[in-house]
Amino acid sequence: MNDQLKGILITTLGVLLVTPDSLFVRLIGGDPYITAFWRGLLSGGAVLIYVLLFQGKGAIMAVLRTGWVGTGYMVLIGSTTLAFVLAIENTSVANAVFIFAAMPVFAMIFGWMILGERVSPRMIWTMLAVGVGVGIIAYGSGSSQIAHWVGDLFALYVAAAYALALTLVRQVKGISMIPAIPIAYIGSALIIWLFTDPIATFGQSPTLFVGHGLFVATATCFLTLGPRLISASEVSLLVLLESVLAPILAWAIIGEHPGVWALAGGIVVIGALLVSNLIALRRRRAA
Repeated sequence: MNDQLKGILITTLGVLLVTPDSLFVRLIGGDPYITAFWRGLLSGGAVLIYVLLFQGKGAIMAVLRTGWVGTGYMVLIGSTTLAFVLAIENTSVANAVFIFAAMPVFAMIFGWMILGERVSPRMIWTMLAVGVGVGIIAYGSGSSQIAHWVGDLFALYVAAAYALALTLVRQVKGISMIPAIPIAYIGSALIIWLFTDPIATFGQSPTLFVGHGLFVATATCFLTLGPRLISASEVSLLVLLESVLAPILAWAIIGEHPGVWALAGGIVVIGALLVSNLIALRRRRAA
C-alpha cells in the first residue's frame, strides 16, 4: 500500500469516527460544561496514553520547546472543547457542521495574514460563496426552533480557532503536534472543573461519556496522522464528508430535521468548497 492510499484510508476513518461527535453531545444533553469536561478529559487522556506508548516523553518535550507557536496551538485547540459543545447545544447540528466546514476559508485568511501566502482568485471566489452560504444559515436561525445565532457564533469561533491553530503549527512542520492535543484537552477540562462539579453526574451516562471521549480521541489521532500523507485538497474533500454525514446521522437517530435554510446554506458552503478543492486537485495532478 502506497503512502497516498494509506493517507486517504486513515483520514477517511478519522472523518467517520468524528462524525458522531455532535450526536454524542445531543444524546448526553444536560449541562454543556459537564459534557465538555468529560469530552476533554477522556479524549485527552486516551491520546496521552497513545503518545506515551508510541512516541514517548520526548515527543511531549519537543512540543513544549516550540515556544509561543505550540502554546498558541494548545490554547486555541483547548478553547474549542467547550466552544464545540456550546455550539451544538445552542443551534442545530446541521447549522454547526455546515459552519465548521468554512474552516478552509479561515485558514486561507490566516495564511495570508500570518505567513504572507498569496490568495488565488479561486480562493477569493470560494470565500465569497462560503460567506453567502453562512449568511443563509444565520438568516434561517431566526426562524428555527432548534437553531439560534448564539450557537452559530460558537460554531464560527470553532472554525476560526482550528484554522488559526493549524496555521500556527505550519511553522513547525518537522514536529508532531499530537502530544499537544492531550495537554490542550486535559488543560481545558481542568479549567472547566473550576466552574462545575462533573464527578457527581458521571454515573448518569457513563457509557455515553466514555464512548464520546474514545471516539474523539481516535478520530483526532487519525486526522493528525492521515493528512501528512496526502495533499491539502484531498484532505479538504474528505473532511467535507462530516458536514454531509453528521446532519443525516442526527436526523436518522434523534429526528432532528436540518431545516430548509440550513440545507440551502449548507449546499452553498459544501458546493463551493467541493468545486474549489476539485479544481485544486485537478491542477495539482496536471502539474
